[in-house]
Amino acid sequence: MAGKKGRQTVRDMILSLGVIVAIAAGIYIFVPHDEHHDPVKRVDYRVELLTAQRAAAYPVAAPRGLSKDWKPTSVRYRGADGDAWHLGYLDPEGKYVAVEQSTRDPAKFVDDVTQGAREAPGAAEVGGKSWARYEGDTYDALVLREGGSTTVVTGSASFPQLEEFAAALSTDKAPEPKAA
Repeated sequence: MAGKKGRQTVRDMILSLGVIVAIAAGIYIFVPHDEHHDPVKRVDYRVELLTAQRAAAYPVAAPRGLSKDWKPTSVRYRGADGDAWHLGYLDPEGKYVAVEQSTRDPAKFVDDVTQGAREAPGAAEVGGKSWARYEGDTYDALVLREGGSTTVVTGSASFPQLEEFAAALSTDKAPEPKAA
């Protein structure tokens, strides 16, 4: 009797496992999923931009005229943290690019937002201004210090993409219309 009961227990466990696998396979097959769906949502940053432009002690910059292939993904303004402005994008190749601005200590601010990038030789001439080039393991950056604030264009994108983004920066008060 004991031997037969032990075989039934193993047989019951195998049958239970088969039922669970069949149910899981059915759920996977019948529940819709899109492998090509982009999980990163486009954000509308107009309200935050207007707020930062009114509150910050410097001209707050945001890009204008970029193609719709550039996707804004994150935005924040922290007045209590040196008027810190952040606007993050994905470039057309899916690389990260952001504009960061603040009145904080420039050396500490640049180190924080570039994740430890160091100044590199040469400069980038963008929009008639000379931007310092920074290279890092995580992010590269272009840095502009003027008027008591520091503007950093940083990210995992190439220097030409960082320069294109920096060239698009504007301090106009009127935000671009919401992209579809």
